[in-house]
Amino acid sequence: MMDAKKPENYQFSDERPIEAFDSPRKPKRNKYAFACAMLASMTSILLGYDVGVMSGAGPFIQDDLKISDVQLEIVMGIIELYSLLGAAAAGRTSDWVGRRYTIVIAAALFFAGALFSAVATNYAILMVGRFIAGLGVGFALLIAPVYTTELAPASSRGFLTSFPEVFINAGVCLGFISNYAFENLPQNLGWRVMVGLGVVPPIFLGLGVLTMPESPRWLVLQGRLGEAKRILDKTSDSKEEAQLRLNEIKEAAGIPEECNDDVVQVSKRSHGEDVWKEFFIRPTPTVLHILICGVGIHFFQQASGIDAVVLYSPKIFGKAGITSNSHKLLATVAVGFCKTVFVLVATFLLDRVGRRPLLLSSVGGMIVSLGTLGTCLTIIDRSQKKVMWAVALAIVSMLSFVSTFEIGMGPIAWVYSSEIFPLRLRAQGTAMGTAMNRLMSGVISMTFLSLTKAITTGGAFFLFMGVAIASWIFFYTLYPETQGKTLEEMQVLFGTFFKWRSTMRELENNKVVSKEDSNSDSDGHIELGTTTIG
Repeated sequence: MMDAKKPENYQFSDERPIEAFDSPRKPKRNKYAFACAMLASMTSILLGYDVGVMSGAGPFIQDDLKISDVQLEIVMGIIELYSLLGAAAAGRTSDWVGRRYTIVIAAALFFAGALFSAVATNYAILMVGRFIAGLGVGFALLIAPVYTTELAPASSRGFLTSFPEVFINAGVCLGFISNYAFENLPQNLGWRVMVGLGVVPPIFLGLGVLTMPESPRWLVLQGRLGEAKRILDKTSDSKEEAQLRLNEIKEAAGIPEECNDDVVQVSKRSHGEDVWKEFFIRPTPTVLHILICGVGIHFFQQASGIDAVVLYSPKIFGKAGITSNSHKLLATVAVGFCKTVFVLVATFLLDRVGRRPLLLSSVGGMIVSLGTLGTCLTIIDRSQKKVMWAVALAIVSMLSFVSTFEIGMGPIAWVYSSEIFPLRLRAQGTAMGTAMNRLMSGVISMTFLSLTKAITTGGAFFLFMGVAIASWIFFYTLYPETQGKTLEEMQVLFGTFFKWRSTMRELENNKVVSKEDSNSDSDGHIELGTTTIG
């Protein structure tokens, strides 16, 4: 029987996971949080569509505007570098105007960029369009995971925060389909239709944002506790979890837990002032560890060559022995299909299997696929006649690479980096991770053709395989599991670097002891998971 007397003696243990307030049965998926995450993540379609459509439109642009191979490389990859500026601005902007209106800015920028690109009559105007679209991409890549992480309950945070990667791949697939659908239009019209269709998603996104709530964490930073509580009540699995989340956010924002006014004054510190000093001048071991992990996973995600594969799929399939343009574009659609299917699989596994097992398995599969692809392309390149088994295996290896990437490395980079930063550092920390992601994507995209000429296409994939091997070692040694941890609670796992496993074991032992004590306490105590209320 529950003994509800003596409420003044309620005590909480040091470890207070959200699961403590959950019933033994897994809670149902929060539909409101699901819908909000879906709308926010639609911003990622913008990047996906651009990458996909430029893959097929690039050769037509080159022929129509009479640009060189180097200029084509720049057109294809420069948006990633431009997005660095967008990501840098988005971190501060999202703290200033809020997460929701930052999504509106992203949609408006991409709409203008797609329009400029589609009507470009020369290389200069095309580059203006790419610049504007790049800013929009930077805004979108940063804000979608930040907003979703701050809104999602812990029970489904991995599932919901992986949505941006799902929509990136949906956008890529739509771009590939657009290439295939309009390839037979006149040369000077086909690529403009392909690129111009990029104005459609921002329109729907802008309308959808009107129905979305603001991030509860941002509202607390503004002192708007009443609004934050109402949103947390809607997006949490239980009222108890909503109150716990609110208390943790208030603590991180420097607001006393007992303060329950609808509107309160918050210190300037809570608005993100001087956070850069915490990152680079006086970082604690915990912050330094989080920074290395948050930025490092984005470095390796792109340095493994995924954007080169997606952006230059037709050229790679050509090297693999496919000669028909139509067949190249059709094979490229298969790449987009595999990416989309396997990232959907990953969304359902993230909160069941955990981040580490999926990440390490994913990178292991990438290593095998890249090695096989590099070997097959080398054999094809050095053979005097067509080696059909090598052609077939190269195509399978390419599809295997994008599939294994999407089942782990693709979505987990965004999930992991957005959930490990503490509240006061989250926007800027995620901005740095996004900036690294776009920087490496731009470098790889703008040098891939030159790299293949220097060391052959097969050699380029052997290089990417070496990067993937280094990333597996990096992840295995430095990355703790974050599944099911509250955003503020998980920070105890960081700061010991290579010794995080001993910290994890100590936490698990403490939970076991706490549970045993709770089970053995039958006099006026209530057992709630690993938390004891007496």
